[in-house]
Amino acid sequence: MSFHMKNLHARRGLQAAAVSLFALLAGVAHAEWGLNMTQGVTILSKKIYGLHMLIMWICVILAVVVFGVMIYSLINFRKSKGAEPDKTLLHSTKVEIVWTVIPIFILIGMAVPIAKTLIEIEDMGNVDLNIKVTGYQWKWEYEYLGQNVSFCSTLKRDSNAARQLDSGIDPKSIEHYLLDVDNPLVVPAGQKIRFLLTAQDVIHAWWVPAFGMKKDAIPGYVNEIWVQVDADKVGTYRGQCAELCGQDHGFMPIVVEVKSPADYDAWLRAKQAEQKLANVAPNATAVTASAAAPVTQQ
Repeated sequence: MSFHMKNLHARRGLQAAAVSLFALLAGVAHAEWGLNMTQGVTILSKKIYGLHMLIMWICVILAVVVFGVMIYSLINFRKSKGAEPDKTLLHSTKVEIVWTVIPIFILIGMAVPIAKTLIEIEDMGNVDLNIKVTGYQWKWEYEYLGQNVSFCSTLKRDSNAARQLDSGIDPKSIEHYLLDVDNPLVVPAGQKIRFLLTAQDVIHAWWVPAFGMKKDAIPGYVNEIWVQVDADKVGTYRGQCAELCGQDHGFMPIVVEVKSPADYDAWLRAKQAEQKLANVAPNATAVTASAAAPVTQQ
């Protein structure tokens, strides 16, 4: 077989291997094995996922080209086939320029979408709702700024009881064990929400994987993130404190209920009325008790 025919067979073999590799990687990227990052339900999570896939495929293409050339060279220019090294080649300015300029263009092509995504992540303008999130040991406080609504969210009692030593309760019998709370955070779908994150005692981290965002809550400092859940992604999403914030760190879950705008408005009005009544009731009780107290004769 001639040298040209051998090279032709080698090139065809490399092409077949490259096609098989691309098919395998594409299958792995979209498999349900948990090998790839999830896409999420927010605008930012999808942009981050798209950026991740773009960079991954660039790396795959570079790997196929570089290793393909290496394998081709090892097969076709080995000593057993009579190949001899070129002892006269000392320096090539053109080659050095090429292998310097091409990586520069590749890095620029990668930097542009990365910078664009980072700018969007930090864009806190045009928000529809501001929520202050304060981390405590071991609960979260949510304050809807300008809405007169605030409450604390702690580990649900059934999970808290089951986690106790020698409780006798089977954790498997508890639905969403250690991932459920008494008062979930409620947000509207399709609206841009800004979270202002801080902490009262130690450093915590507010993290809901489906939202694609995680940020530290630091005492004396306010961090910001924004989330906009797709309008058709109504549902319940769970997360946890992602900072090693001390003993019982693993018992500080986050639950977010995403409702339609109409359902959210109804929930907000009910919550406002509930908290208004709770603020008024103690005073009313005190006045009633004072009026009912017997008058002491002098």
